[in-house]
Amino acid sequence: MNEQTNEKVEQPASVERLLSPAIRNRILRRMTDLYDESPVRWTEIVSLLLIVLLCDVTVFRGNGLAGYAALVIGLPVLLLIGVPSKKPLRATWLFGLLVIGVAARLLWYGSGLGVACGLVVLVCFAMSLVGRTPYLLHAAVFASQSFAAGHHGLNHYGAALSQIRPSVRIQNVLALILPVVTLVVFGTLFIFANPDLVEAVSSRLKYVLEVASQWLIDLTPEPFEILFCIVVGWIAVGLLRPILPATLIPDGEDSDAEPSEGSRALSKGEPSEGEPTPLFEAYRNTLIVVTGLFAVYLTFEFQTLWFREFPEGFHYSGYAHEGAAWLTVALGLATVMLSLMFRGRVLSDPRLRLLRKLSWLWSVENVILALAVYNRLSIYVNFNGMTRMRTVGLLGMTAVLVGFLLVVLKISKGHDFRWLVRRQLWTLAFAVYLYAVLPVDAWVMQHNVARVLAGDLSPSVQISVHPTSSEGILQLLPLIHCEDSIIREGVKAILAQRQIDAEKLAARQAELGWTAQQIADNHLLSTQRNSQNDWSEYTDESLRSTTITRFHEYVYKWF
Repeated sequence: MNEQTNEKVEQPASVERLLSPAIRNRILRRMTDLYDESPVRWTEIVSLLLIVLLCDVTVFRGNGLAGYAALVIGLPVLLLIGVPSKKPLRATWLFGLLVIGVAARLLWYGSGLGVACGLVVLVCFAMSLVGRTPYLLHAAVFASQSFAAGHHGLNHYGAALSQIRPSVRIQNVLALILPVVTLVVFGTLFIFANPDLVEAVSSRLKYVLEVASQWLIDLTPEPFEILFCIVVGWIAVGLLRPILPATLIPDGEDSDAEPSEGSRALSKGEPSEGEPTPLFEAYRNTLIVVTGLFAVYLTFEFQTLWFREFPEGFHYSGYAHEGAAWLTVALGLATVMLSLMFRGRVLSDPRLRLLRKLSWLWSVENVILALAVYNRLSIYVNFNGMTRMRTVGLLGMTAVLVGFLLVVLKISKGHDFRWLVRRQLWTLAFAVYLYAVLPVDAWVMQHNVARVLAGDLSPSVQISVHPTSSEGILQLLPLIHCEDSIIREGVKAILAQRQIDAEKLAARQAELGWTAQQIADNHLLSTQRNSQNDWSEYTDESLRSTTITRFHEYVYKWF
């Protein structure tokens, strides 16, 4: 009986010994949430109050993108001051620079996309500030956890507040307050004792009370504003004291799985010693087929679209627009295929070296295919100028190419599939960020105007058929000296119309306040006012409308 009992008691210990300390710690960490229990400091409370005030002024009481710019640039500073457990990564400073970029864009001439990018970058900055690598999928989890973390943080504040004991005695407080109250009471009596003082003080007091009452009315929050501030404060507490769940531990332990033996052999160029995989033949034959197909197609591509003059009636849209899109899809599909092939049991196949050689050959062909897409896009740009969507095409193609190169790096270094997905999401997000932050309209119009002034009139159609922002309109001013009279007068009429619109916009922004201001709008209006004599004849609405219509009809032949 005693022996059986001893065996039952010793059995859990023997099972525990089967687990290494690292594995036991990892299991325990996955079963718990890591709350920030660090002491509450006054800088944290001040940062929290300032975050609520900043959001109230820029978002609830704000009326435009300048307010969001102030929010995007101010919130990281307050987080940097207030977060009690800072463990900044090197990426923190990178995201700080991205924050500055998107804030500058929102202040100059922003958009809804810019606001969205700013929010994402803010979340990533907050993650990196507490030692968490800001993978995009984890960023969504981090943002959602702020509600639960806010609840725990508020409880922590309450516990800390309950432990505070007043350090000043009541008699010391009375020693400060009582003299002040006495001074006010007797001072009032002395004023009432002198009619001249009563009249002088009452008139000034009336003015002060009117100003103060209006100030209090303006500052008195609405019911929804109070609710907004409560929600913002709750979320802000969650950002200051985030939950660090063990399933999202920082990079040191659990961010990427260890490479398999096959991955190590692949990265070193050594043959693997694992078992053959049944998919090897399928992958090998597929790589042979696509390598041959890409070789034939690239030969055709170079013969038909490189180093040649295009005839009259050439289908630019079909080849350079739709065709480039399909080639981009092909490159993206190649990226997916390679990433799916080189994972799992394939990496332990002893014949892996052959697959690797075929993949390198196909990779070179894919890079050449990417160059072919860039060539098609350049053909379209040379045909009739730049547009926003062609900029999107260039950025999108570059993102796909970088994603493919990441697959090549994954294969050569033996990284796992999760490593690849995280970095490809980063690539896509950075491409969107660049489009949101860069002065795309200014660059597009600057390119088109330069070509028109050089004698190539075809890009003038983009001024007609595509809308542009204030920063794009600023680039049109040199065209008032264009040699082509229809283009010159049409641009003058467009500038006259945009000045009328800019005056109305400036009046509306002035009513809405500083949060609605945009530097590009103000700069455009100032520039137009200084140059309005150049298009003064187009203040007549009928002449202006007729001239713009003639311009649209004239340039449409290059569409």
